[in-house]
Amino acid sequence: MPSILYLLTVLGLSNRLVNASSTLFWGGTVVAFDEDSKSLSVIRNGSVLVTNDRIAAGEFAAASSFRPEDVYLGQLVGLYEALNGGVTTTLDHAHHTWSNATAYAGLNASIESGARVIWSYAFHNISSLNYTISDQIPNFREIAASNVLDGTATELGIAFDAWGPNPNIPETEEIVHLAREYNVSVITTHCLAGPWGVNNLPEDVHAFGILNDSIPVVFSHGSFITAWGAQLLRSTNQYLSITPESEMHYGHTHPHSYVTQDQTALGVDTHFTFSSDILTQARLWLQAARYHFFSAVLDQWRVPSRNPMSVVQAFQLATRAGGLALRRPDLGVIRVGAKADVVVWNARESPSMLGWVDPVAAVMLHASVGDVLHVMVDGKFVKRDGKILASDYQAVRDRFLASARRIQSIWRDKPYPVVSGQSSSGYEYEEPLEVGTMRGQGTGYGELFV
Repeated sequence: MPSILYLLTVLGLSNRLVNASSTLFWGGTVVAFDEDSKSLSVIRNGSVLVTNDRIAAGEFAAASSFRPEDVYLGQLVGLYEALNGGVTTTLDHAHHTWSNATAYAGLNASIESGARVIWSYAFHNISSLNYTISDQIPNFREIAASNVLDGTATELGIAFDAWGPNPNIPETEEIVHLAREYNVSVITTHCLAGPWGVNNLPEDVHAFGILNDSIPVVFSHGSFITAWGAQLLRSTNQYLSITPESEMHYGHTHPHSYVTQDQTALGVDTHFTFSSDILTQARLWLQAARYHFFSAVLDQWRVPSRNPMSVVQAFQLATRAGGLALRRPDLGVIRVGAKADVVVWNARESPSMLGWVDPVAAVMLHASVGDVLHVMVDGKFVKRDGKILASDYQAVRDRFLASARRIQSIWRDKPYPVVSGQSSSGYEYEEPLEVGTMRGQGTGYGELFV
């Protein structure tokens, strides 16, 4: 579920209710965004006034095993995890559209979470469940035409992974028509290419004339994006969502991603595999980029004279770049008129942040999820004093654990697949060397604790 997520930062602020519709954060350091200079602005001893859903002032002072209930609980708890880590906005490639019921389950959980979710209905032909795109289109239209999203922080998008290289042209044109008809908030797709297949390259999407539309298109991963594809992103102002932890974990790697960062935001892939906080992704990406560019100098037997990527660049990839990817200048920033999505870090009491001077470096290099004190989305607290504000959280937790145990029991006894021969992309499989940490014990994985 590749996603773009945003991290907004206010360090060490106290808060109080000003009136029924306003909250004032004061007495801390604000990492804001200056629209004129297009750069970060650090305000010491600052305050942020939130009125209704806007920042009013910044001033000095597995489908077959999952029932609809399982989808609902997995989506809801996953979003709670993201909120707990300070993630205020999620672009969700909603894979769980396996039936009308599971689609609604995931959508309802998104709405109820209190997070800002761009819930992107995934159109995909699922022959094993006899649920095809022709079945999904009426379901999508029903959702789009309803008032289920009115007054919520959830918006409707489209996810589609069959743009190319050999698309079903009538089917793909129907997807484009739906996006334009309902003026969806975003279109998103998985883009890998190279030996992985799953192309969906910018040039594949461009063939359908959608990149020049007003609807933003977000490409997840983009590991083997072409030079032409990168130029298309720049010329049409579309973005990649790089998910560092996922691409390292699954072996997608980053052959070209380091030189496309001007059209990139950071995201999280499947939240059942990784943590869903964007800070982890930003820190991984920052150090991976440094490693990459340092290596180019060291390979010439020379010593790097400066750091190739700053904490400010990583911070902006985790915050403002996500808003730009969605063409939402009111997201991912703290400035007057922006949406009131605010994260407060407990920099006064956290042992990991004591003694900070540079607030951006303090967050990017030292902070953790445990330091997130308050989270506000759309002017409403979703986490306060270190706790998620869900009145039924304990009951949801118990239901989720029961759901998880049921699904785990189904898959625990299934044998692992044997991966050999030719992959679905046409390239041969090959085993990499495995790492061993025990002398004389070989390089096997060892015991699996499942």
